[in-house]
Amino acid sequence: MTDRLRFGIFMAPFHPAGENPTLAIERDLQLIDHLDRLGWDEAWIGEHHSAGTEIIASPELFIAAAAERTKHIHLGTGVISVAYHNPFMVAERAVQLDHMTRGRFMLGLGPGSLPTDALMLGLDPTETRPLLEEGVDVIMRLLTSDEPVTSHTKAWTITDARLHLRPYSDPLFEVAVPAVASPSGPRLAGRYGLGLLSIGATQSAGFDALGLHWGVMEERAETFSTVADRAKWRLVGLMHIAETREQARRDVEFGIRTWFDYFQKTAAFPQMAVGDGTTVEELIEFVNESGLGSIGTADDAVEQIDRLQKQSGGFGCYMTLAHEWANPEATHRSYELIAQRVFPQFQGQDWSTNNARQRARDHRPELAARNMQAVDDMIAKHERELAAKPSA
Repeated sequence: MTDRLRFGIFMAPFHPAGENPTLAIERDLQLIDHLDRLGWDEAWIGEHHSAGTEIIASPELFIAAAAERTKHIHLGTGVISVAYHNPFMVAERAVQLDHMTRGRFMLGLGPGSLPTDALMLGLDPTETRPLLEEGVDVIMRLLTSDEPVTSHTKAWTITDARLHLRPYSDPLFEVAVPAVASPSGPRLAGRYGLGLLSIGATQSAGFDALGLHWGVMEERAETFSTVADRAKWRLVGLMHIAETREQARRDVEFGIRTWFDYFQKTAAFPQMAVGDGTTVEELIEFVNESGLGSIGTADDAVEQIDRLQKQSGGFGCYMTLAHEWANPEATHRSYELIAQRVFPQFQGQDWSTNNARQRARDHRPELAARNMQAVDDMIAKHERELAAKPSA
């Protein structure tokens, strides 16, 4: 049996500009509810403030609403842009959500991916990563110590700060940071023993980045006497699956061009390189051939994840980057097929049921014969009893 791989989603979210945002956010909440019923392990919700597509401004508010609709799925900020907030308030809200979700909360912290967000707040995009490092240090000290914390930066001032609540989780909910191209995320993860969200590094050409991520984490962990835990390493990729490859390709005609157009022409986020194709066929081929993800069947999804496990050395959770390539019905069906046919391959359930079936197959002729013999024996016994009864 294999170790149990967890499955989750990373929801930015992505919605076409100009669409009704009220209905789009409700659709996001319905998806989380759907995933909870299907047994998905976790969902991470993003924070963005510009560009008209990734429309959730407060992942904490979204998580509070989603927590009321769900029972099991863990909910994380994916991620809070630390440079835009006072880290004391980030820690306070995180602890409150940990209590409100009864330990289902996860805290994701990052620099912010859209330069247009930073500029509106008076920050140069080059400043967000140094602010992230300072902010993570403040947040971790607040969450793990009762000593007062003081920090003064361009973005915030904190003086002798202490939290007045301790986390619900014992000793602490999971904290994670993202990694795309730079080593800033892995450096922080290794230094503080945090989880790592590797985004966009599932492409074949991105395995160098995966190796960099893990190597930096191990070096920092050794330096600061923490643990680089592969169980806390999450790889984020893209998937849409259906019963057949042909159906999956027809499904994504609904919205894949809009998603690619956003990264090709709107989001100033060159680390998420998605090629320059424009036709549906070109975009599908890019996803499948680059290793970015899988548009096809459950077998194709299994092959993609198996490749990632072998080439990365192992990780704890595979997360799909939530999108609306297909309409809501086909999107929900894709997640259902992943839970139904992909989960068991990486969680030991296919091993147990397949082996039980094989054992039954191997012994079927012998057991069928014994079963028929038991029937014949009972018939004979009944006939003997009838013969032994006195005649009327």
